[in-house]
Amino acid sequence: MFYSHGFIVEGNNPTPKNERWGVYEFPAIKAALSDEEYHLIAYHRAKGSDPFKHAKALANNVEELIKYGVDADHITIMGFSRGAFITSLTSHYLKETPVNAILLAGCGRIVSKKYADIKLNGDVLSVYETSDDASTCQKLKNRSDNLKSFKEIAISTGKEHGAFYTPLPEWIVPVKQWIKEKYTREEKQPHHVYHDNEKLLQIIKS
Repeated sequence: MFYSHGFIVEGNNPTPKNERWGVYEFPAIKAALSDEEYHLIAYHRAKGSDPFKHAKALANNVEELIKYGVDADHITIMGFSRGAFITSLTSHYLKETPVNAILLAGCGRIVSKKYADIKLNGDVLSVYETSDDASTCQKLKNRSDNLKSFKEIAISTGKEHGAFYTPLPEWIVPVKQWIKEKYTREEKQPHHVYHDNEKLLQIIKS
């Protein structure tokens, strides 16, 4: 599972602070998302990273794993805010080999006319906070004609965008449950099960 953080974390500081929403707890989020049933890869992007180039790189990572024998149904890409924009782009680039995608507060600018050509593929989960400006992904869903499934969850913490700055159970629990459901579907078993992230990184960097 690939997790892409929000824009504020780009750079060297894994716990930057926003005056309105508080500290972005990147290390704590990674710890909460980690699980024995799947592997988590969460790159810390450099300051000013180009989201389109990063999405292309992620798509290449995914394609390398698939070439090595990992079932596309057992790969999940997920992101919050800018990271969700990157996740949407990655999903778009993976039309021929769709994987699972999770968008956290992901439907801000991506649903504008400027990005009308961007479409999601595969199974998609959207989670948004009702007090946040980035709300439902229905527009993105409606224009995406290669979806296998779409599920959306609204949480109401009153924390606006900051709801995803910390590993709140309101979103961590349903996200991990959805990932595991996709991974353990009986009709498809994983071709390869890896027991360390070093092996995964070797594959995607080869």
